[in-house]
Amino acid sequence: MQKNIKNTTSPIEMAHFKFALVAPVVQGLFPDESATAYYRRVTENPIERPDGTKFQYNPRTLEKWGQLYQNGGMDALMPQERSDKGCTRVLSDEAIAEIYRLNGKYPRINATEVHRMLVKNGFIPAVVSVAAVQRFFKKNDLRSAVNPDMKDRKAFEEPEFGCLWQADTCYLPYIHEDGKNRRTYLMMILDDHARLIVGGQIFYKDNAENFQKVFKQAVSTYGIPDKLMVDNGAPYNNEQLSFICGSIGCCKIHTKIRDGASKGKVERNFRTLKERWLYTLDMSQIKSLEEFNKSLAGYIRQHNTTVHSAIKETPMDRFLRTREHPCIPKSVQWLDENFHNRIMRKVKKDACITIDGILYDAPQQFIGAKVEVRYLPGRMEDAYILSDGKHYPIRLTDKVANSRTKRNNMPTIDYSRCGGDCP
Repeated sequence: MQKNIKNTTSPIEMAHFKFALVAPVVQGLFPDESATAYYRRVTENPIERPDGTKFQYNPRTLEKWGQLYQNGGMDALMPQERSDKGCTRVLSDEAIAEIYRLNGKYPRINATEVHRMLVKNGFIPAVVSVAAVQRFFKKNDLRSAVNPDMKDRKAFEEPEFGCLWQADTCYLPYIHEDGKNRRTYLMMILDDHARLIVGGQIFYKDNAENFQKVFKQAVSTYGIPDKLMVDNGAPYNNEQLSFICGSIGCCKIHTKIRDGASKGKVERNFRTLKERWLYTLDMSQIKSLEEFNKSLAGYIRQHNTTVHSAIKETPMDRFLRTREHPCIPKSVQWLDENFHNRIMRKVKKDACITIDGILYDAPQQFIGAKVEVRYLPGRMEDAYILSDGKHYPIRLTDKVANSRTKRNNMPTIDYSRCGGDCP
C-alpha cells in the first residue's frame, strides 16, 4: 500500500483526519483501558484516508500525532515538506560537489557515468543505486541556475541586419546517386536580427571549401556582415577563412567548444527546417544532390517570406528595413580577389607544384622557388602564382601532352645516325 498521502489531499484535510483519530485521547473520551489500547484497537484494520485510499497505520504513529497536537495544535498536524526537498539523503556533500564538478567539466556526461565515477573514486559506496544519482540530476537540473558553474546566458538580438551572421552545419540523410549511398551536409548562414537565411546549400562534404562557397554567395547577395559566428569545426576554424574575413572587413567569432547554445538561433532554425521541410520529403525520390538543393531553395524562400514567431513578422520584411547597414562589395573582381585561398608551394625541378594531391604546371622561371598560389575553391582553372604584383597562371599537368612538347634545352636527336635499318 501507499505510504504517502496523494497530492489531491489538502494539508488542512489531512490535519482534520489526524485530529479525528487522536481526539478521543486528547479529550479523554476513549472507552479503552488506556490510550495505548485505544491506538492499538483503532489501527487493527486499514484506515480510509481523505483521498479514498486505505493504509495500515502503526499505533505509535497515532501516538505521535497526539503528542504533536498537544504541543502545537492543528498546525502541528498539517503535513510538512521536507527541509531537504530536492536534495538526496544518500549522497554526501562531498559527492554532490563532485557531481557538480564532473558536470561542469563534461557537460554531456550522463547520470549513469557520473555514478560509475563516484563509486570508482570513493565518493559513494557501491550500494548507492544509479537511480539516486539520476533523481539528483532530475530534481536539481544541473543545466539550470541551481548549478553554480552554469554559464550566464541571456536572450540577445542584434539591432540591425548584417550585424551578426550565425553559421553551422547540419547532418542530413543519405541519398543514392551514381550507384552510391552518400551522406549529405547542409551548410547554412542565418542573420541574427532578421532571422533571414542568407545562405544555404547541401554538399557531400562538410569542409572549408564548401563553406567558403556559401559564404561568398551570401556576401555577394546581401553585403558584408560585421561579425560571423561559427563553431570550432574544421570548415570554420582554419587560416583561409580567417584571412578571408579579415580581407573583407568581417570579424570571425568562435563559440566555445561544445557550446552549441551560443548560436542558438541557427540551431533552432535547423530544428524548424527538419520539422517543416525535411520530414515531409520522401528521401527515396531524391535522386541527386542538385534535386535536393532545388527543394532546399524552395524551403528557404518560404522561410524568408513567412511570419516568424519570435519577431512577429517575416524575415524579409525585417531585412528590408535595415538592409542598408552592411557594406556592399566594391566589385565582383574585388570579392573574388579577397576570397582567394592563399597557399605556399615550392616549384619542383620539373616545374610542377602539388595542390590537394594534384599536379599543376608552373612557369619555368619559378623552378626551385617558393611561390604563393592563389585560387578560388572549385575554380582551379583560374588559379595563379602571385609574384611582384603580377599574375602567372598555372594549369593542370598533362604528362602525355608534356611528353610531346619541344624543349629548347634538350639535344636534337639525329635519327639517321641511329642503329638499325631505315625503311
